[in-house]
Amino acid sequence: MATRAVKPQPSIPAPQTDSGLPLKPIYTPADAGPAPAPPGQYPFTRGIYPAMYRERLWTIRQYAGFGSAAETNARFRYLLGQGQTGLSIAFDLPTQIGHDADAPLARGEVGKVGVSISSLRDMEILLEGIPLDRVSTSMTINAPAAVLLLLYELVAEKQGVAGSQLNGTVQNDILKEYAARATYIFPPRPSMRLTTDLFAYCRERLPNWNTISISGYHLREAGATAVQELGFTMAHAIAYVEAAQAAGLQVDDFAPRLSFFFAVFSDFFEEVAKFRAARAIWASLMRDRFGARNPRSQMLRFHTQTGGSTLTAQQPHNNVVRVALQALSAVLGGTQSLHACSYDEALGLPSEEAATLSVRTQQIIAHETNVPGVTDPLGGSYLVEALTRELEQQARALIAEVDRRGGAVGAIESGFTQLAIQDSAYKQQQEVEAGTRVVVGVNRFQGGEAPVPVVRISPKHERDQVEALRRLRAERDAARVRTRLQAVREAAQGTQNLLPPMREALRAYATVGEVCGVLREAFGEYRPEAH
Repeated sequence: MATRAVKPQPSIPAPQTDSGLPLKPIYTPADAGPAPAPPGQYPFTRGIYPAMYRERLWTIRQYAGFGSAAETNARFRYLLGQGQTGLSIAFDLPTQIGHDADAPLARGEVGKVGVSISSLRDMEILLEGIPLDRVSTSMTINAPAAVLLLLYELVAEKQGVAGSQLNGTVQNDILKEYAARATYIFPPRPSMRLTTDLFAYCRERLPNWNTISISGYHLREAGATAVQELGFTMAHAIAYVEAAQAAGLQVDDFAPRLSFFFAVFSDFFEEVAKFRAARAIWASLMRDRFGARNPRSQMLRFHTQTGGSTLTAQQPHNNVVRVALQALSAVLGGTQSLHACSYDEALGLPSEEAATLSVRTQQIIAHETNVPGVTDPLGGSYLVEALTRELEQQARALIAEVDRRGGAVGAIESGFTQLAIQDSAYKQQQEVEAGTRVVVGVNRFQGGEAPVPVVRISPKHERDQVEALRRLRAERDAARVRTRLQAVREAAQGTQNLLPPMREALRAYATVGEVCGVLREAFGEYRPEAH
């Protein structure tokens, strides 16, 4: 009788976390080390507030934006009606790099991966009927962050909402663009000026606005490990604090409005430990390195998004499980705000059904599991405490290495940060292809897929947006626009805060592309060198 050939299985590596930290078969009190301080006390490892979610749940956000401002407005209203508690605006690629919808480089990209915003008129349509004094808004925008924030402020003015009533976050983290994402416009140093000008502006006019969301998320999506996400993000944060101080700002005047944005992937316990370690590192950096005395300056507040790159086009319904577990990990880690990805995002833009399910996922965790009833439920776990200490130690070592290389800007300019992340991404892909890193439905347990409808954006949106821009330029006061843009040019060539003249140009209906074009003339455009 013939014997059937047995398919060789890939060798099973020694258990370790996604960051390569070895896992012991069992953990004991000796591994956990000394108990950390209670929640709400320095260094806030166990949480920044004593009661955490018993007093207030995290903000349930759903990242949304596609096609026209009118369509995205309709999606925002729908999600708010389903129980979402904060807006999170996705902008299309041309907007992210400061081009209007009718720019030659924008062709084919208008409205594709976010909403197209070219002027104050677009922002007015986007936010029509949304009470800006009662909704917290996050805007994922970086190089032209100041421009989009000013548009938001101008719409609030038209609604009769004072700047002191506005709550939300603008991402405004340009360093991670050079390190991992590449939607930059200007070279690093003038970009840092824009960032710190925004800090100073908000201190005076939008005191409750989070002026930056220092992002590890995009580093992680580009291939960074949890340790690298933590270490490089903190190194970038150090650079922003130093730049703000160099611009004459006092640390306790701006640090309470700094926030962070982290990814949450599928290594459940390592992710929980990462968030706990992040709080401890930030608290000590602010107190010991920068001399911050206000406890709010030492508290790390962060938004979390489940891992978009962990979603698979194969067997897309498996993503429902991935997202639920990742979201639970973020809550156990103490996030202040959470976006749960939709299961169909590996195929296209989220459908209304998938986006609703992502909101329901968070609501089930919030209201059915009783997890929010206890602050830091995994505190005291021998494994979690040991991983927290190990992640903290390794991240601190990486921060020290970045310092040695001239800080975050120097590490980016030399290519150190980019190469480290690229090496990690390559290693992870090799593991997937070798089968030593299992991805269910991709390299193991294939088959049995059910079709999923894909949302597609009509090219009509681009034509409509270009026509709307043509009408805007014909109707506005062209001489007033030229005068206001000249004031922006003069400010860029000097040292004054750029945001007030930019605000007046945008109020006159200068476009995003026109304002960024003036800054391009003054600052130049960034062209990365090969490393």
